Amino acid sequence: MSGKQSGKSIKQKIYRDIRKAIISGEKKPGERIAMDGLTRTYNVSVTVIRDALQILSQERLVTIRPRSGYFVTYITFRELQDMFELREILETASVGLAAARITESEVTALMSIHGSYSGADVDSYSRYTDENRLFHTRIAEASGNAELGLMLGQLLDRLAPFMVIRGAGKEMPGIHTQLIERLRAHDVPGAKRAIQKELRETREKVMERILREESGTWRLGNGEQPS
Repeated sequence: MSGKQSGKSIKQKIYRDIRKAIISGEKKPGERIAMDGLTRTYNVSVTVIRDALQILSQERLVTIRPRSGYFVTYITFRELQDMFELREILETASVGLAAARITESEVTALMSIHGSYSGADVDSYSRYTDENRLFHTRIAEASGNAELGLMLGQLLDRLAPFMVIRGAGKEMPGIHTQLIERLRAHDVPGAKRAIQKELRETREKVMERILREESGTWRLGNGEQPS
């Protein structure tokens, strides 16, 4: 393996490891990311760590504060509500277009996505969030609108940590099967109802869990980044 390939490979590993830690809740919102510890853990330069964190900042999972460092991004309760509302707007549009345009090969591809979830552990939920993102962005791509797929993918990256709170790994394949059936039938109204049901149930369960148990951890009521 060349030095260039090796550097790219380790950067991707660092990116994936930190992303998994954020999504699983191992790294908490507002937590400072220790550069020195990461350079020692991976035996790489600060530049490699910064490159990996830059990717995460583009996904808005990490916040860069000049002269202060890198922090796990957290959001206000209002911002979370806005993201869920935006997701419903985008996905209702993408599902409606996809139901009219989707091909049988695209339906088959959707059916093959799930299957990695095996339990309530970090690795299973990391795979689940990746599969869930892939499922929804594939539908957006089937809509024929590339920009819609790109925008939805970015939003799902920001919402990824909350999919662990949702705790729907075992349920999601069945929920998605119902949506696939509506897409395959080119049932536009039925597909829209299916996605809206899924998204509203997700929003309700996440908000309920946060208000009951997670509000202190996620610090969703404060719009200022901690020092």
